[in-house]
Amino acid sequence: MPPITALLHAKDEELRLGRALETLFPCAEILVVDHASVDATRRIARRYGARIVSAENDSLRSHYLDVARYEWIFCLAPTESISEGLQATLLEWSALPPEDIAEAAFSVPVRRQVGECWLEVSAPEIRLIPRHWARWRDGEEFPADDPSAVALVGELLRFEFP
Repeated sequence: MPPITALLHAKDEELRLGRALETLFPCAEILVVDHASVDATRRIARRYGARIVSAENDSLRSHYLDVARYEWIFCLAPTESISEGLQATLLEWSALPPEDIAEAAFSVPVRRQVGECWLEVSAPEIRLIPRHWARWRDGEEFPADDPSAVALVGELLRFEFP
């Protein structure tokens, strides 16, 4: 069973972080990289059992893959949460024997809140990757796109408001 580390970068996200963290029960570890928050971000992360590390100013976001305890990393923003369908998929995925899981990236469809409506983002985004994943956009929060990524069932929900 390959456990998953959820990886979130946060700075002053006290209004949104709880919603993101409460959906991550399929992950064996929650790792929050705190970028010098001055609000209750760290306290909220601890309440959900997250391990918190302080961001290093000169480190790329991909640097924190090495800080994770597990080989599989699920990348998420504090403004996002995972749907029940994606939770079920991640639970099923993590129950597979390691030899049944390809060393590939996995993408998820994204729906974005716009006012009171929800819009689908045009292309699925890579969010579940092996720790040694080398394709990362410099300065970006998430891995680079890869057309060979395997699509997971379920959706990532991106919220506009807290």
